[in-house]
Amino acid sequence: MKIAIIGAGNMGLSFSKSFLKYELIKPENLHLITRNQAKIQKISEEFPKSKISLFENLNAIDADLIIIAVKPQDFQKTAENIKFSFKENQMILSIMAGIKIEKIQHLLNHKLVVRAMPNSPTLLGMGITGYTSAQGISFNQLMNIERLLNSTGRSVYLENEELLDGVTALSGSGPAYFYYIVDAMIKAGTEMGIDENLSKLFVKQTMLGAYHLINNSDKSLEDLIKDVASKGGTTEAALKTFEENNFKEILQQGILNAEKRAKELNG
Repeated sequence: MKIAIIGAGNMGLSFSKSFLKYELIKPENLHLITRNQAKIQKISEEFPKSKISLFENLNAIDADLIIIAVKPQDFQKTAENIKFSFKENQMILSIMAGIKIEKIQHLLNHKLVVRAMPNSPTLLGMGITGYTSAQGISFNQLMNIERLLNSTGRSVYLENEELLDGVTALSGSGPAYFYYIVDAMIKAGTEMGIDENLSKLFVKQTMLGAYHLINNSDKSLEDLIKDVASKGGTTEAALKTFEENNFKEILQQGILNAEKRAKELNG
């Protein structure tokens, strides 16, 4: 399989590294395309056996799969500046937030489109990607896409494309919410007189341990909270403050607003 990636940013390059790491493609069958002349040398050093091109110089793409990894705000301009037509059997995989399959098909004048929403832990092969597809894509073609996506972590096929905006808000943007909470906890630690590096250690290990407890326990999240929050104790005091300030509702509303923004990106 030959793969081309339009948009050699963080996500495009992390996908490339995963594909090569698990030997899903040969380096010489990878084509990385960037709009930024200044990035060419660095990308060439990272991928010495792969083809690297400047977007404005493209006259054709020799690939079975073309991944669109540009920012959603830049997609229309990118599509308008493509100087060639895609071959009938070429597959398009979009990893842009918010841009619907119908719009991609229209702007690229091409029917074979799969739309996916990964998240930043794909950089470590620990991401999760929701994806869906246009009509006319075969089961074998989808399985090839899934095999590629699974090299970056896990993937989930969604029958309903509308759910992808929710996936974008939940898992696509989700790491940032997690970092936000971790940062608040670390800063609370320093305010209590704990050295910053030590505070980071306590918080990160707490988060890691809590994640494994969620994954390895049959208890509900509510019961896990109760296990820690003994009556009249310190945890209960913190949780009471969160509830009095509607922390859970604020977090939920933020996620719903992220979904709303994903829908707006389609225009």
